[in-house]
Amino acid sequence: MEPMAPPAQKRRPMAEINVVPYIDVMLVLLIIFMVTAPMLVQSVPVNLPAVDSTPTEIEPDDSTIIISVDARGLYFIERGEEQPRAMALADVQDYARKITAQVPATKLLIRGDENVPYGKVVVLMGSLQSIGVNNIGLITEAPDPEASR
Repeated sequence: MEPMAPPAQKRRPMAEINVVPYIDVMLVLLIIFMVTAPMLVQSVPVNLPAVDSTPTEIEPDDSTIIISVDARGLYFIERGEEQPRAMALADVQDYARKITAQVPATKLLIRGDENVPYGKVVVLMGSLQSIGVNNIGLITEAPDPEASR
């Protein structure tokens, strides 16, 4: 007589999700976003003057408008994802007036190229102050410590 084989065990389907492939994909996406995010911040090419000063802390949820003045003296308002276009000073004033009327705590930051005539930045600041905007700052770059050696 042949020994009896044990009864076949029924395999229940596994109810767990294997998350390892998802973690791998997530880490690859994180690296891609970390590499590309700094490239998306600056859309108007501006050579900022190097100044040794205390940095201002700006929270990401603050309402901040960045107005750039390029080397040719053209004004640009950087509004997130879309490509900025050159604007007249009156258009910049109108835009700033509308935004600050809706959100009075809006900060306006000016990025002026180091080769732009000083008067262009001063005229911009004066025109913004004339419409009642007092929360204006200048964006500069920290000096390169290697260049001073």
